[in-house]
Amino acid sequence: MAIIDTADLLSISDASRLGVSRLVHEAEAGHEQVLLRNNKPIAAVIGMKRLEELQQMQEELLDLSLTAARMLTAGPRRHGLDEVLAQFGYTREQLRDVPE
Repeated sequence: MAIIDTADLLSISDASRLGVSRLVHEAEAGHEQVLLRNNKPIAAVIGMKRLEELQQMQEELLDLSLTAARMLTAGPRRHGLDEVLAQFGYTREQLRDVPE
């Protein structure tokens, strides 16, 4: 669950009174708002810079997770493509012939 500062909570009714323009202006300035319906968070208004930062962090976390998983599961022996294909009964030529 996300950690939300209660000062950033805003009901949909209050958000409607403020207007989209003001919400967008505040998001651009770095003041994010969490919109509530029936006292439950349902959406967030954030600036593009923050969204890009979050997406970059998500990509980096995925890369880090994959690296850690590979390090924890890889043994000292490496397997080549031909060896893996042979294990499954295929050749490079058959792989090339597979339609995209």
